Amino acid sequence: MAEEGEVVEDGGEVEEDGSSRKLSPKKIILFVLLPLLLLVGAGAGGALMLGMLGGEEPPPEVEGGEQAAEPEAPQPAAQAIFFEVPDLIVNLNTNSRKTAFLKIKIALEVSDPADVDVVNENLPRIVDNFQVYLRELRVDDLQGSAGMYRLREELLRRVNLAVRPARVKDVLFKEMLVQ
Repeated sequence: MAEEGEVVEDGGEVEEDGSSRKLSPKKIILFVLLPLLLLVGAGAGGALMLGMLGGEEPPPEVEGGEQAAEPEAPQPAAQAIFFEVPDLIVNLNTNSRKTAFLKIKIALEVSDPADVDVVNENLPRIVDNFQVYLRELRVDDLQGSAGMYRLREELLRRVNLAVRPARVKDVLFKEMLVQ
């Protein structure tokens, strides 16, 4: 017979009530070790994110009257030199009887001062290359930013071929009128 405070199960085994139950090792791992590992992991992660662990070393202290070396000043960009090309006025290629003109003012950007002399010596060739190319253009070729970009790239290619081995960095449109 079961005494008071004891529970009798179906198999007839007697188990004590409440305080004397043993926890299985799986329950110990699940309810004690796992939360403890999670807390330690969260703490370590938080410390890393806040820079408490493995952070950078503090900068060395400056002694007495010495001052830290000033950071190097940035190098000034190479000064660009702009070379003016005389105004160009050309007839554009049209299929109709109506004529169209293009008036354009161009500046050439050169980075090396020695290249300015080369550009100046070859100016008649540069103007000729520009005239020949511009006469073949149609009004539709100059429409929009894509047309301007293509024109700039084509003129840059032609001027660099004319002044080779010198180099022109860019072709700048100062004024452009299609009429």
